[in-house]
Amino acid sequence: MSKFIEVVAKALGISKEKVVDSLEYNAISEWDSIGHMSLVNDLETAFDIILEVDDIINMSSVAKVKEILKKYEVDV
Repeated sequence: MSKFIEVVAKALGISKEKVVDSLEYNAISEWDSIGHMSLVNDLETAFDIILEVDDIINMSSVAKVKEILKKYEVDV
């Protein structure tokens, strides 16, 4: 879990404390379209995966990101 939190915090440029399941896309200024693509890139690099386009589009919250990563056998 800590690696996941670190990746999300770094990608969005926020503190680790702000990385909670209820955090949603566009709920904070850092998680805009640019932040979203940074998050996608950092997740793919950190966990050595390639996310499908539908999964990238469906990443609407931290909770949803965790759910999607399970599909790629990433344990968060």
